Amino acid sequence: MIVGVVSDTHDDQEAVAKAARLLLEQGAELVLHLGDIVAPFTLRRFSREGVKRLIAVYGNNCGERLGLLRTAESLGYEIHDWPHVVELAGRRIVMVHGKGPAGETRELVEALARSGRYDAVLYGHTHEVDVRRVGSTLVLNPGEACGCLTGRRTAAILDTETMEARVLEL
Repeated sequence: MIVGVVSDTHDDQEAVAKAARLLLEQGAELVLHLGDIVAPFTLRRFSREGVKRLIAVYGNNCGERLGLLRTAESLGYEIHDWPHVVELAGRRIVMVHGKGPAGETRELVEALARSGRYDAVLYGHTHEVDVRRVGSTLVLNPGEACGCLTGRRTAAILDTETMEARVLEL
């Protein structure tokens, strides 16, 4: 299964449109959003761009949680507190956003990866691209779609058959 992975869109509508179109062009059957969507209208933009399936976790900047939940449900999407575990094509994937300083988030991600319970640990929050292995576990942060901290707009494609990830520039 080809999965699009995005994080930290921060209501940037241009970035959402580019990410959605690019992920769909790459064959994504599902988009996993790792938090900081921020407002419900951003979920509607994913839908307008043709994203049929989306699973998200809340981020620390998602203040309108009830609105996000209602909008997600109305679009046939899902949004959850993190950590949220999804099983895709026989793979166990844990989705987290993160909190506090980047080092605190990385420490949490390392612990989850070292646990050996997941095929992949996907996270956001730090706005920094991170693609690596911890033992047999893939660790993936697609970076920030908004480009607001690093100036680099990115998303990723995950192939659940090979458990390989590729970062895409938006």
